[in-house]
Amino acid sequence: MQRFADFPWPSIGEDKQKPIWTGSCFQIEAKQFKILVFGGGVSAWSPELTEMHEKEAHSSHPIDLASRAMAIDSMKLLRAAEQPVILDVGCSSGFLVQELSRALPGAQVIGADYLPELVLKGAERYPNNPFLQFDLRACPLADACVDGVTGLNVLEHIDDDDKALREIHRILKSGGLAHIEVPADPTSFDLYDEVLLHFRRYRLRDIVAKATAIGFTVRKATHLGFFVYPIFTYAKKRNQRRGAQLSIDEKRKVVARQIGATKKSKTLSVIFSLERLLGSVVNYPAGIRIVVRLEKP
Repeated sequence: MQRFADFPWPSIGEDKQKPIWTGSCFQIEAKQFKILVFGGGVSAWSPELTEMHEKEAHSSHPIDLASRAMAIDSMKLLRAAEQPVILDVGCSSGFLVQELSRALPGAQVIGADYLPELVLKGAERYPNNPFLQFDLRACPLADACVDGVTGLNVLEHIDDDDKALREIHRILKSGGLAHIEVPADPTSFDLYDEVLLHFRRYRLRDIVAKATAIGFTVRKATHLGFFVYPIFTYAKKRNQRRGAQLSIDEKRKVVARQIGATKKSKTLSVIFSLERLLGSVVNYPAGIRIVVRLEKP
């Protein structure tokens, strides 16, 4: 079966031209495009931040590996659907798009992000997957068109996160799943969050309340980074004390060093592997990040 043969791609331009996915690019009449672009305003992210994160952590930081593995676990629950369509929103350079495609070979995986530069980079890395650029607050996708949505560390970059979450609910099919991850603990907001342009950190009960108010059923609500949370809290309090005395350039250097210092830690890798194993049967009451699995009834 041809992938995305029946997917309702959004129309482009004033003429409302319908794109066709060829398997390696989008075709609109006689023209071919690597990505579809739907515009937007000012972003709370930048290509420079992506470059810094990839330079310091690349795709192999222990917490990011654990984060993507949890998202894949959620999307594997969609296997009952024939060729489920999964949207990775906030895909950045496409690491999760690639891993979802490998882990679920029958799935049809779409990458999407706010910045055209990032989307194009993802499309160049993984040309067999379609990539879209759009503002999640005004998602161009049709109602009930995807089976699954992954959104890792996205909502904290959006001023109106309620609107973004409502859009995820709208585009999901009935019975579809959304896997959402956000930074935890508002009292830990520090120079790291400032440098990464976070609007907020979250409490678990708050993100659960947002989701249920929109109409989601919460299937799992837990934390990532439970076993390293005491060390994390100590580092955050230290950053808060230092932050007022540092320039923005100095803060960026601190963040880069902190990310780079832990990216090859075998101890962290073991801790997160153990946490994920135990997390299949328990929910963690605290941690570095909040993870929720949401179902649209």
